[in-house]
Amino acid sequence: MTVKLAKSSIDLGIVISDSDKSLAFYRDLLGLGHEGDIPMPAGGKGVMHRLNCGDTLIKLVKYDNVPVADAGGGINQAKGYRYFTMLVTNLEQIMDACAQAGVVTAIPITEVRPGVTIAMVEDPDGNWVEFVQMS
Repeated sequence: MTVKLAKSSIDLGIVISDSDKSLAFYRDLLGLGHEGDIPMPAGGKGVMHRLNCGDTLIKLVKYDNVPVADAGGGINQAKGYRYFTMLVTNLEQIMDACAQAGVVTAIPITEVRPGVTIAMVEDPDGNWVEFVQMS
């Protein structure tokens, strides 16, 4: 069996603890387009903030009763989804803006192989976001 995709990208759901802080990070700082908000009746009452990241939809889900389990801790600290990656063309500008905003840098700008530079930051809930720039 093969999955027959109806869209060439994925939608990513991230459960958050604070809408204002997460929107300030993803929408305001990183500049992801805010498509809108919808009620989140499944799994508990709340709201889903829908943000565009290229062809991918980032779904920030804020439940009225925030789950107590924490997924933070970096890529080698727990099992499961640990980070997602954005291919970018302005890595230094992104990292400068993140530093000025007080965002935690998980991995500073690092050339991982010739022509490939990465950096990683933490969102307000400790989830890691990776930026990759190819030269």
